[in-house]
Amino acid sequence: MRKADSIAILMLALAAAGPAAAADVNVVGLFGNKAVVSIDGGQPRTLSVGQKAAEGVALVSVDGESATFEIDGKRRTLKMGQAYSGRATGNGNQRTVLKADGQGHFVADGQVNGAAVRFLVDTGATLIALPATDARRMGVSYLNAPRGVVNTANGSAAAYKVKLDTVRVGDITINNVDAVVHGTEMPWVLLGMSFLNRLQMNRQGDELKLVKRF
Repeated sequence: MRKADSIAILMLALAAAGPAAAADVNVVGLFGNKAVVSIDGGQPRTLSVGQKAAEGVALVSVDGESATFEIDGKRRTLKMGQAYSGRATGNGNQRTVLKADGQGHFVADGQVNGAAVRFLVDTGATLIALPATDARRMGVSYLNAPRGVVNTANGSAAAYKVKLDTVRVGDITINNVDAVVHGTEMPWVLLGMSFLNRLQMNRQGDELKLVKRF
């Protein structure tokens, strides 16, 4: 094969591959010179200042209230609970705005499998978490689901990993969402990252704007 042909084939392969996918970054926690982030909907991980993730996201600095990243070749400053989406939002019509309560928490009325529920937004929770009483009311079958143990303020309790058919908050509906059912009572249903990772989140003052990504 001639060198010119090899170059042409390589150029075609690169063109077919297209540009690298833009990264989605959600800030879960900040402490010291580190940030806990979820990238492209993955499990939360810790980045130190100067560290670069495999997805190309680098942590530049942390000032206690926000972190500066290099994402897609540009610097982005994100506050705790704020997210940056590098992808176009094809579901831009599905969005909602939540208001913080007097304690700074974001609480939302929503639905799980069509049943009404009150959510507490919790970016530190990997999955949506709900008590067994609510799960039964929502028609969630969990007793034969994979079982584990979680530690609570009242000691250890059984927990079951399930998949929720639909979760709705405002105008946003997500299907097939991972969740965990707790055997003990809980004051809230926690709206965790298994739902939030599929949204673009932007906090401005006492407002949290949510836009469905996929």
